Amino acid sequence: MPDPLDLLVIGECVADIVRSADASARVHPGGSPANVAYGLARLGHAATLLTQLGPDDHGRLIRSHLTDAGVAVRTDGSTAPTPTAVVTLDREGRAAYAFEIGWTLAPVAPDRPPHHVHTGSIAAVTDPGAATVLAAVEALRTSATVSYDPNVRPALMGDHDTAVRRAERCVALSDVVRASDEDLAWLYPGEEPETVARRWLDRGPALVLVTLGGDGALAVLPGGRVTVGAFGTEVVDTVGAGDAFMSGTLHALAAHGLLGAGGRERLRSADRATLADVLRHASASAAVTVARAGANPPDAAELSAALARGRAGGGAPARDPRRAVRHGAADG
Repeated sequence: MPDPLDLLVIGECVADIVRSADASARVHPGGSPANVAYGLARLGHAATLLTQLGPDDHGRLIRSHLTDAGVAVRTDGSTAPTPTAVVTLDREGRAAYAFEIGWTLAPVAPDRPPHHVHTGSIAAVTDPGAATVLAAVEALRTSATVSYDPNVRPALMGDHDTAVRRAERCVALSDVVRASDEDLAWLYPGEEPETVARRWLDRGPALVLVTLGGDGALAVLPGGRVTVGAFGTEVVDTVGAGDAFMSGTLHALAAHGLLGAGGRERLRSADRATLADVLRHASASAAVTVARAGANPPDAAELSAALARGRAGGGAPARDPRRAVRHGAADG
């Protein structure tokens, strides 16, 4: 792998209060951007999370979870309560969310210029903090590559047309975009995911990734498209699957030297074999995560083992493949 890159993630932390079908409840650290930062640190990267955490038990739990993995946590000093989401799991492990979230992020300068910036989810659409996120990305992208994951939460997106405009603005600022077919179905009802991905590609990114549940994942790039099948796994729950896909994507892009301002043009000219490798890493990362409870992405050794199993098994689908990598349905 090339020399370590400084990776900055900007976005929310959420305490996921998970209620299973038997009515038991557990609290898990969550929030899509926080999960991505955690996943990057687990994979050995220098990850910083710019976020808000309250001075409460949930905030202390999340901070400890992140720092124990090696994430550098920076906050804006807000004393607002840590956001929460009640996550109800059905008997198939699928999650439904009810949120209590405020996002008022104030500007905070990073300790040093990052090589790559990732954002998305609630942080990119919830005012007033969304304006801070957008301004930070605009300022930092001159010297860093940018990735974005809309991670659509319909209950928090506000007016549909406004949400679409905000998503498209973030897409235009990004080099890499990841969305699930379900995200795209909410944003653009009735349109095919690949049609939307190609339109987004025209807005400026070098790479648009779409996760397709049991049909695997699709990469759309200027020279065409790349697909991979879903990794087979026994699903415990789908919490954090899309975030693990995102951290796996960034991990693989970094390994290929495709992140950072110096990697931007190489990313635009990456060949299909390279991007197929990126998709395999991302899908394997998500498969490990859904095989255990909560947003618990793999470390580097676990990811390598999952890739080896996938090669040995020939990429065989899960017993219920549409549950295998439904990455957008239950991200943190």
